[in-house]
Amino acid sequence: MARSLAAARGPTQLGHNGAADGFSGHERREFQRLRTPERIQAFLDTEVGYNKEPLGATCRSPRRVLRDRLAHCVEGALFAAAALRVHGFPPLLLDLEAVRDDDHVLAIFRQHGRWGAIAKSNYSGLRFREPVYRTLRELAMSYFEHYYNLAGEKTLRTYSRPVALGRFDRLGWMTADEDVWFIPEYLVSISHTPLLTSSMTRRLNRVDARLQAAGKLGGVS
Repeated sequence: MARSLAAARGPTQLGHNGAADGFSGHERREFQRLRTPERIQAFLDTEVGYNKEPLGATCRSPRRVLRDRLAHCVEGALFAAAALRVHGFPPLLLDLEAVRDDDHVLAIFRQHGRWGAIAKSNYSGLRFREPVYRTLRELAMSYFEHYYNLAGEKTLRTYSRPVALGRFDRLGWMTADEDVWFIPEYLVSISHTPLLTSSMTRRLNRVDARLQAAGKLGGVS
């Protein structure tokens, strides 16, 4: 049985007057019912649709994701980081950078000294990771074989350092009604660590048709 976040990390960290970082009582109850990383991931998978941005690019805050029930990978990672924070974890993001493909953003957490991740993706292999990885490089590499573009190229190349979202608290990233573009803009501005050497990159094979089909299972077209 999965341990609750509160059991793993201690009491919930609340803000002034017992409020969790500006959320309303109803919003706070919604987050509090997501008691484990698995429940946060399940909420993103089953109760939040994939945002294809039909009306233009968006970067919703966690409050707007909760309200609209819609998110792409950055929005989903922000939501997961906020949910983890309500349960006492630091809100941390990890950016995965690709070539000829979209970047991918993870909400990362640590339990018993090992790293795991929560993510929103239209590809089934780019979502949840159990907290079994000793280093962030190990965690990032766990996404490598599942990270490919429509041409079947394996595209993951680098990963960022953990980004503590508390640095954006003064900008209201958790509850803003406006798009929070300052977060993805920051992610692309920081240094990233290569996962592959140039010789490794030259030798890469393309993804076979079976893995491509499996990755698209349940995706939104």
